[in-house]
Amino acid sequence: MAHPIKILEPAQHELEEIAQLHLALLGPNSARKITNKIYEAMEQAALFPQSGYPIHDRTLRQQGYRCLLAGKYIVFYRMVDDTVYIYHIVHGATDYPQLYKELSE
Repeated sequence: MAHPIKILEPAQHELEEIAQLHLALLGPNSARKITNKIYEAMEQAALFPQSGYPIHDRTLRQQGYRCLLAGKYIVFYRMVDDTVYIYHIVHGATDYPQLYKELSE
């Protein structure tokens, strides 16, 4: 049984930016493919919350943050009670120390 998913505002904004970037640079098929891949990663988190990789940052790892790959993008999430919260969706070349700092705030 899948857990409910809550895409938080920063993640929703990032997903829209990713789709717009792919649309502008590569066209509608690319935008559709990457958003589908990201949604599939979120669905995997909903079905199997422990399937994601634990975060490297010790404090965040202890708080249950995990990540899943979706092509060149990474979906950061954690499960709270019975809901999977999606915090960020970023390109793999993102500055992770800064992202970890934002998650811990």
